[in-house]
Amino acid sequence: MRVLHTSDWHIGNQLFGRKRYAEFEQFLAWMQQTIKEQKVDVLLISGDIFDTTTPSNKAVELYFNFLNSVAKDGVCKHIVITAGNHDSPSFLVAPKEILKFLNIHIVANIDIKDEVLKLSVDGKDLIVCAVPYLRDRDLRDSNFGESFEDREQKLISAIKNHYKEVAEYAKSLKEGSEPIIAMGHLFVRGENTKVGDGVRELYVGSLGFVGADIFDEDFDYVALGHLHIPQNVGGKSNIRYSGSPLAMGFNEAKQQKSVTILDFNDKLEISTIDVPKFQELEQIVGNLDDITNRLNELVAQNRNIWIEVVYKGDEVVGNLNRKIEDIVKNSQVEVLRVKSKNYNTKSLSQTNSQESLQELDVYEVFDRCLDYYDVDIEQRDELKALYKEVVNSINEKDLRENWLNF
Repeated sequence: MRVLHTSDWHIGNQLFGRKRYAEFEQFLAWMQQTIKEQKVDVLLISGDIFDTTTPSNKAVELYFNFLNSVAKDGVCKHIVITAGNHDSPSFLVAPKEILKFLNIHIVANIDIKDEVLKLSVDGKDLIVCAVPYLRDRDLRDSNFGESFEDREQKLISAIKNHYKEVAEYAKSLKEGSEPIIAMGHLFVRGENTKVGDGVRELYVGSLGFVGADIFDEDFDYVALGHLHIPQNVGGKSNIRYSGSPLAMGFNEAKQQKSVTILDFNDKLEISTIDVPKFQELEQIVGNLDDITNRLNELVAQNRNIWIEVVYKGDEVVGNLNRKIEDIVKNSQVEVLRVKSKNYNTKSLSQTNSQESLQELDVYEVFDRCLDYYDVDIEQRDELKALYKEVVNSINEKDLRENWLNF
């Protein structure tokens, strides 16, 4: 049996206002072709299908077209999709009952009997513990007056207990030597965990220190999502983040993205397949000479590439944007953002030195407010956790209305 593990597609992601639908369409076409060529039996997508809880109609169209195409091909027998922190559970599960007829299994809410799936492929069975992103409000009750530290510890314990209960139920379904795969969308600490700058929101506070010991030893493989850099956890090859298939920001531009292949024969064999780069990205960092020399090289090579410039020279260059615009004019090189230590971050499309709201997500805007009002560091984690709950509640309401209009 062959399984493909991927995560963090973030369909609909934009870079400083630049839409990326062409990239996502090319990636999904590549994924469909890879499934056919590799003869993948089961596809696992470990959360963050969409970039926001209110995806655009175009993003949703790409998603459903992919599912329809893979189902029509008939090579992949099962698709298992779990919700991530960027996904709306209610949005994902709305078509759940219809998609079941195509052997597409959507798990977005906590219910152990729904999360544990027994899949059959050509007479061979596989048990999948499809655990979605575990939200605070779904795991525990809030008690008035409890400290933020107490809330954190209770949530960590609840996450551990949930995986324990899921594992016990999965093992109760075993009838022989069928493997068990667990899925998860969370931040699991390893000895050399690489977070990556593309992750805009992790669990708050010490929840970033959930260890790999929360996973039962009888899990043959743990298919993780949430971190964008492909990596094993704690040196264990069978606990793995597949990483995002596309760079979600310029800080990920140099990463080689991949998907993970699992072959269950006499023993588990794990390999990776590199994902092509469908749009070149580059971050140019340095003084004015460094920046202009590199831009001139790219223009001379006629490269179709998106650029972020980070100026770190000592001299103040008042007309930096104009110099850059003149170099790349009439070329395929596009500079999407210029950052300078001497000025506020700004987009080339803006005429003033203020940071554009289009460049920020709702959490970054809140961070700016905390900075502006000089909120104490000790208070920030709790305020951010409360703010996150408010945003999620608003998004859930918007999603219900969107489904009525879709």
